[in-house]
Amino acid sequence: MSAPPGRTAVPDLPVVHDDDAHDVPAPEIPASVALAAAGDLLRALAAPVRIAIVLQLRASPRCVHELVDALAVTQPLISQHLRVLKAAGVVRGDRRGREVVYRLVDDHLAHIVVDAVAHVEEES
Repeated sequence: MSAPPGRTAVPDLPVVHDDDAHDVPAPEIPASVALAAAGDLLRALAAPVRIAIVLQLRASPRCVHELVDALAVTQPLISQHLRVLKAAGVVRGDRRGREVVYRLVDDHLAHIVVDAVAHVEEES
C-alpha cells in the first residue's frame, strides 16, 4: 500500500460489528504520527459549515460566492472555513481570473463526511 507524498500509509482496518467483534483480530495500531495527523484532519472536518462545504465540493468545484449562495452563510465565514480546510489539506483553490475555485483534494475525504452524515441519519 502506498501513500501520497508526505502522508503515511495506514493499513485497511476491518469493519467490526458488535455481533462479530470476537472473530476479527485486533488491527495493528498506526504510528502515532499518523494518528495525530488523522486527528487533525477530523478536527478540520468537525464544524457543520465545513461539512456542508465538503458536501458541496463533492458535487463540483465551487467559488466562494457559489458556496455563500448554496449554504446561506456570509462570505467572511465561508472564507474562514475554507482557510481551515485548505490548511488541513482537504481543499485546494485554483485561481480562475478574479475568482478562486475550490475543489476537494481527495475523494476519500468526501467519503468520511458522507459516511458520518449517513450514520447520523440512520440513527435518527
